[in-house]
Amino acid sequence: MAENTFIVKVKRQQQTNETAHWDEFELRYRPHLNIITCLRDIQERPVTRDGREVTPVTYDANCLEEVCGACAMLINGYPRQACSALVDNLEKPIRLEPLTKFPLIRDLMVDRSVMFESLKRTHCWIPIDGTYPLGEGPRVAPSVQEMAYPLSRCITCGNCLEICPRVNDDSHFVGAAIVSQVRLFNMHPTGAMHAGVRLEALMGPGGIEDCDNAQNCVKVCPKNIPLTESLAAVNGQVIRHAVKSWFTGKD
Repeated sequence: MAENTFIVKVKRQQQTNETAHWDEFELRYRPHLNIITCLRDIQERPVTRDGREVTPVTYDANCLEEVCGACAMLINGYPRQACSALVDNLEKPIRLEPLTKFPLIRDLMVDRSVMFESLKRTHCWIPIDGTYPLGEGPRVAPSVQEMAYPLSRCITCGNCLEICPRVNDDSHFVGAAIVSQVRLFNMHPTGAMHAGVRLEALMGPGGIEDCDNAQNCVKVCPKNIPLTESLAAVNGQVIRHAVKSWFTGKD
């Protein structure tokens, strides 16, 4: 290996029913490289370290500034965003793998549709009739805004689901990101009118009871969202809602 080069190992799988294999690429080092740039270098010259010409590596990316969440992958075994992972800070050789908690599409690209289905299941939006002017919206206290803003930074990257031991084929836990969004929408004065619908969704299979409080999620969140606080807060909301429903006889 030349002095000004480094090795990137990519776990590859063209189809879900074939055996995965590793391709090694020797790339030219430049200061301030990120993993997306490495993948672009491979795309421009898809030739392995041993001289084999291969297909370019398939991966997801969009904003390149840690906003869209698309480029989440395992980098040296750790779930993170490829756009903000700098080569200078990574152990060599660098290992790139797809997230394991989502269906594989190809190479480093996975299907994270389950997260968006979970958001729909938990009614994570504010229902507003836009057919006529509604006037000014309800005022939100600054203290509530301060709590809500960090929750609104979620980019649906899936890192918190990847690291969670309870996101598996046996439990189907929706994950910390979804629970945190329930907390966010329940904070909104208009969203609070449908809080019961969201909480009931989390009382079923894959809901808040499936959380084992491992607290791994908060460690891998690229936006530093207080996910463990959200899990605790929504758990309390679910308990109060269940008790209230039991006394009132409402589902």
